Amino acid sequence: MVWKDDNKGIYIMEKEIDPTALSECTGEEGKPAYISASGRVVDVSASKLWKGGVHMGRHHAGKDLTADIEAAPHGLEVLDRYPQVGTLRAEGPPQAPGTAAPGPAALPSFVSGLLARYPLLRRHPHPATVHFPIVFSVSASFFSVLYVFTGNRSFDQTAFYCLVGAVLFMPLGIITGLATWWINYMAMPMRPVTIKKHVSCATVVVIAFLTAWRASVPGVLDGTTYAGVVYLMLVVALTPAVLTVAYYGGMLTFPAEKKG
Repeated sequence: MVWKDDNKGIYIMEKEIDPTALSECTGEEGKPAYISASGRVVDVSASKLWKGGVHMGRHHAGKDLTADIEAAPHGLEVLDRYPQVGTLRAEGPPQAPGTAAPGPAALPSFVSGLLARYPLLRRHPHPATVHFPIVFSVSASFFSVLYVFTGNRSFDQTAFYCLVGAVLFMPLGIITGLATWWINYMAMPMRPVTIKKHVSCATVVVIAFLTAWRASVPGVLDGTTYAGVVYLMLVVALTPAVLTVAYYGGMLTFPAEKKG
């Protein structure tokens, strides 16, 4: 037995931990919750994200999660939040970096091969594309409001161009987001992803509608009209919508500890 109770309710771990001892630290029945990744063993017992020794309904304490973290949208830096209690004793040849996959039958062979050759495709396509529709949408709201208050036509034109940019990039952001969810989470039902999907789909419809409206009625914001008020409300609503998508995306990549 590698871990022990020191009569103060605290578990002390020897420096080197074998996989059998690690498997006993599941976070259940008063046991500590330890996980391993890239040779490090950390204690996640105090984390609300690992309540009961389970994280996000699929990752279990007491295991080497190197492959899981390699497949996740975040890296090993998340382990720095937790105290390291030892190192994992190696058994058998180490796995080559970048070759891990969510599961042997989770992805088609050509996709697994592509990811093995270009590991960056696991994490980077969605973050690289999703920032564009977010910025364009917020900018469309900002410049539309500026036009209403200043009457400067250049602000109205800029807002329209931002809508065009948003409607072009929003579908790409959604597609790469769904691909990332499929590759890294095997399309598991997840509340943040569900919220992101619903809000994103509704937002792209609104953006497309606003773009078509503004293109057909260039002076929709001129004067104080019912149509202008509705248009302005919709374009301003784009900001909280895309920020909601960004918030839940950030929660997936960098989960926050919940205060008790």
